[in-house]
Amino acid sequence: MPPLVPHSSTTALRVGLVGYGFAGQTFHAPLIASVPGLRLAAFASSDAAKVARDWPGLPVEADPLRLCARDDVDLVVIASPNDSHHPLALAALQAGKHVVVDKPFTVTLAQAQQLDAVAREHRRVLSVFHNRRWDGDFLTLRALLARGELGRVVELESRFDRFRPLVRQRWREQSPVGGGLWFDLGPHLLDQALQLFGWPQTLRLDLARQRDGAVNDDAFDARLVYAGGLSATLRASALTALPGPRFAAHGTRGSFVKWGLDAQEDALKAGQRPLPGADWGVDTQAATLSTLNTLGPDGETLQTRAEPLLRGDYPAYYAGVRDAIAAGAPNPVPAAQAIDVMALIELGFRSDAERRELPAIH
Repeated sequence: MPPLVPHSSTTALRVGLVGYGFAGQTFHAPLIASVPGLRLAAFASSDAAKVARDWPGLPVEADPLRLCARDDVDLVVIASPNDSHHPLALAALQAGKHVVVDKPFTVTLAQAQQLDAVAREHRRVLSVFHNRRWDGDFLTLRALLARGELGRVVELESRFDRFRPLVRQRWREQSPVGGGLWFDLGPHLLDQALQLFGWPQTLRLDLARQRDGAVNDDAFDARLVYAGGLSATLRASALTALPGPRFAAHGTRGSFVKWGLDAQEDALKAGQRPLPGADWGVDTQAATLSTLNTLGPDGETLQTRAEPLLRGDYPAYYAGVRDAIAAGAPNPVPAAQAIDVMALIELGFRSDAERRELPAIH
């Protein structure tokens, strides 16, 4: 890949946001606005009045392709429905823009690989919003594993449970292309597993439609098997009124269990913003670490404690994108890593269709 051309301007990078539904309004716009060196410059949305209520005075394009072509936009962020990610990212890259794409990267592996090739050809930063790498509980678990506090890990259960019994009339639950929970939450859980353990040997996925009137999958159970006996079970459901633990990791020296989802999404939904000096990313939900206190011929004892969680930090993703564009720093989520997630998404669909465990060839 030829070297990236750093951003030459000393002013803030101008960001155009495509899509102002849940993802754009709740996550991308407030996070972009919170990061020094980034400035929201324009939107593309079918609901200009909604954008104007939150961001008065900023231009709103009805056609996202017009936003991709604007001269006053350096970085295009795509938070539109999943099946539009590929054509819009392609148009933005070909217009010379840097691009952030919400997860899932695309709806096919081939589309993801094409976008990576085009970004390399145009020497532009292409990044994917796998924000759950900056969940406080995930950061805590990764740090525990790096320190070896659980010993050799033999099992991870990672869950994303919700209770939403009514099927809503929205594209995530109705779209035949790119809809369903495996496309919605699967990328989060797969990306975290890849970050913790790398590429698996095999994958088995079982999809389900559990709710009355469900059009797309609304539950899944995926099992990744690794060398050395490690298995990672990834689960999500829309019909779990009493959720299981968010993380349960077990190893030869102990276990880590965390209850409840990272607090940043709820904070953003409530209108809170990650301002300097604020208590952003603090998660007070229960996390327990139980590890061996001694191990020897006289037996062992367990030391169990409430484990303080590291702060979550979603703004760190956009700070990383800024630095990658402005100074050539490492891309916080390069396209190659999101391509790995897409490969497992597709392998999962094959596994479910064939009802069997499949080798994960990398």
